[in-house]
Amino acid sequence: MKRLTLFSFAVILLSGCTHYVETEILSSGFVFESAQFPSCHASTVLETEDGLLAAWFGGSYESNPDVCIYCSSYCDGRWSEPALIADGVKSDFLRYPCWNPVLFRLASGSVALFYKVGPNPREWWGEYKISSDEGRTWSAAARLPEGMLGPIKNKPLAMPDGSVLYPTSVEYTPDCWRVFVERSEGDLSGWSRIAIDNNDFNAIQPTLFLHRGKLELLCRTQEGCLARAESYDCGMSWTPLQDSGLPNNNSGIDGLTLKSGFRLLVCNPLLKGRNKLSLLGSPDGVKWENLLTLEDQPEGEFSYPAIICRKDGTVDITYTYNRQRIKHVHLKVKEKYF
Repeated sequence: MKRLTLFSFAVILLSGCTHYVETEILSSGFVFESAQFPSCHASTVLETEDGLLAAWFGGSYESNPDVCIYCSSYCDGRWSEPALIADGVKSDFLRYPCWNPVLFRLASGSVALFYKVGPNPREWWGEYKISSDEGRTWSAAARLPEGMLGPIKNKPLAMPDGSVLYPTSVEYTPDCWRVFVERSEGDLSGWSRIAIDNNDFNAIQPTLFLHRGKLELLCRTQEGCLARAESYDCGMSWTPLQDSGLPNNNSGIDGLTLKSGFRLLVCNPLLKGRNKLSLLGSPDGVKWENLLTLEDQPEGEFSYPAIICRKDGTVDITYTYNRQRIKHVHLKVKEKYF
């Protein structure tokens, strides 16, 4: 992992004060340089007792039956060799590709790995595994309750009442996409689906923000923008999707809320292409400013980010790098008000 000291800052004007935000890249590098799979995509990352755990799907190419879920642990400044932790083998004669892993810390302290299995996004289903030793070993795969998909790309959100909200979506047809939220208890019991009025948007892969009881949702669309919705009752009901004013290239995003309430969003701020990837910030979930450009190249694919905040307040971002590697960036976000 390459150590860096790179700074970027943004000034956001708020009512009665100026909000100054500075980012400092602490390290940047690849989770692996080469691996047993030629193609990889859709990473997820989680803080562990010893460092970090990252996972992604890899194989010959997306949707090929040999695509499995791999993981790597980060400890003492080094990533371990990728290890296969889930596959879509159902019998000696039947095998499906795996898709979109999502790591999540359960209330029990165990780590859950959610992922999809199936021939394509229209027919896939949700499965999960549990690790009680920080990702070193995993349980056998279990299927989610009928009709439940689990988190479709981005991390779930643990709510103050002990429940868990899962940002999810379905692709009924290539031109009929819908976002919604699923809910369970902290022990993965009592699953239910919460509908959202998509308001004519073809939308998938939402990410969730929580601050002072208010929930916000941003999601990818086919309409050239990120759509947003809000909830004021712990996610049990939502406002209809609306245009957020942020451009979207029909590619995945991810975000989070810092302890201060400041929101972070990683996205491709483009209408077309995946050659630029940026970190945006917002004090209110409405007005966004660019904080840091992670990638900006004439061509290439830098996409499907995942972002988390560690207990020490620093931030980790992982993302697809040209479908060949997974890149990891560790940074600080410093806020000042004047």
